[in-house]
Amino acid sequence: MSIVFSALVAAFVGFAASVAVVLAATQAVGATPGQAISWIAGLAIAQAGAGIWLSWRYRMPMICAWSTPGAALIAATTGLDMASAVGAFLLSAVLMMLTAAFRPLGALIEKIPMPIASAMLAGVIFRFVVAVFDEMRLSPGLVLPLLAVFLVARLISPFLGVIAALIAGIAISFGLGLASWPAGPLALSGLEFVTPRLDMAAMLGVGVPLYLVTMAAQNLPGFAVLRAAGYPPPVTASLFATGLASLLTAPFGAHMVNMAAISASICTGPDTHPDPAQRWKAGIIYGLAYLAIAACAGLLLALIFAMPKALIVAVAGLGLVGSLTGALGQAMSSDRERFAAVIAFAVAASSLSLFGVGSAFWSLVAGLSVLTLDFAAGRLRSKS
Repeated sequence: MSIVFSALVAAFVGFAASVAVVLAATQAVGATPGQAISWIAGLAIAQAGAGIWLSWRYRMPMICAWSTPGAALIAATTGLDMASAVGAFLLSAVLMMLTAAFRPLGALIEKIPMPIASAMLAGVIFRFVVAVFDEMRLSPGLVLPLLAVFLVARLISPFLGVIAALIAGIAISFGLGLASWPAGPLALSGLEFVTPRLDMAAMLGVGVPLYLVTMAAQNLPGFAVLRAAGYPPPVTASLFATGLASLLTAPFGAHMVNMAAISASICTGPDTHPDPAQRWKAGIIYGLAYLAIAACAGLLLALIFAMPKALIVAVAGLGLVGSLTGALGQAMSSDRERFAAVIAFAVAASSLSLFGVGSAFWSLVAGLSVLTLDFAAGRLRSKS
């Protein structure tokens, strides 16, 4: 029962704590309600399929999740439609599979300084966290109680803070009469095929950054959680499986799945089972739970669509506070790279768009350029 309980808690935490960010991404690209349902269902199917296969094959709790930083990146992008977004998702999935197949590509990605990659991620996430307080000005009666619940609940458990805020927000919304059920019949679930369009600006501005933030902010911490629990993660197989699952579900709107960190930490410890050799079963139960979520995606999103905009924005922002904290800490960790990281952060947090390419890509360009100049100047000073 502890295996079942841990897996179900991990699934609930993973879904409830970040679904608002994915919903913001669907709205940013103009997805219809049916496409939003397909997006969530596709993600759930992809992470369930990859997680179940990896857990069964390697007999360890291989927990997969959708890329929350990736969803934040998409939500912060302007001028993107579903067709070009799907094209960018396909590129990200292919890059993930190529990383598994060709070790030199993975080594090249690892050479990107972590402060620069973290600064890009922090800049993207920063907008969502600030939006919490913008909404507080417009809807103080709803957002202030959410913030109070979040701050108190996180003292008990960091990953339960967002869930407590979401549950409290739903209750307050119904209590104040702010919730409004969508008109018409509700769809249980469904998948809608979107013909991809390979738009170069979208692939550079979304596809490449989506791949990078998924690798840096999701896969690497996910592998670290497994190693900390005493499991040697099958890195190549994991990258290929999640990349393949993402490739197959991208035409239905699913942006990216990867190895989980927070959800994985719930399923990899002794609370799941005293015997580490038995904990792999939690990965199977977790995957089955997400198949159930895929089957009920329409009903779950109907509940979310019924909520006021302020609730969705506030929960999405609060859900990214932890990610922003970690990203800022890594971005500012090195004295030598701190200035370049600040430039990268500022560019990513801006609304910059050049040649149709968004700020996330230019953040990397700016940060690496400043870092290169600093390195060259340091070399000249040392020679003189």
